[in-house]
Amino acid sequence: MARPRSEDKRNAILDAATKVFAEQGISAPTAKIAREAGVAEGTLFTYFDSKDTLLNQLYLELKVDMRDAMLTGYPRRASSRERASHVWRTYIGWGVAHPHGRKVMAQLSVSERITPETKAIGSAPFGDVQGMLQEATAKGALKDLDPAFVGALLTALAETTMDFVVREPARAEHYRTAGFEAFWNAIGKA
Repeated sequence: MARPRSEDKRNAILDAATKVFAEQGISAPTAKIAREAGVAEGTLFTYFDSKDTLLNQLYLELKVDMRDAMLTGYPRRASSRERASHVWRTYIGWGVAHPHGRKVMAQLSVSERITPETKAIGSAPFGDVQGMLQEATAKGALKDLDPAFVGALLTALAETTMDFVVREPARAEHYRTAGFEAFWNAIGKA
């Protein structure tokens, strides 16, 4: 009879995978992840039947963590600018607080190992945010561009902002505000 699975072990494996992938990339061996988690490699495969399954589950876990940070207190009835400011600030906060998660999410977001189904599941909870971005860009300079390109531009602005917040914490508010203004001007100006 198989031993029951432990949520603590599953979480330890996901935490270890985040750390190892952040340090070594998603090609890092599962044996390294198992050692970091304090479990046998066979135990890792009890929880995740393949490395691709682990990668897809980690992607979803990071998306849930990011969603929880970004959508807590999301002002659904506020102006586009106020909603965008909330999303910007909470995303920057999440990225600064979770440097390994941020780095791994950047890798997983462009990985062919993440299935289209997983990407769809991971994106679904962000419908309000996507709607706000469409509303904000509808009349702006970026209105005729591919949404994926617009998203990549905005991610680059956010990544730069996070880098400067981490580099100069005493000026964190200055960089968050300046980054948001650049973000807003990029999406909202006609």
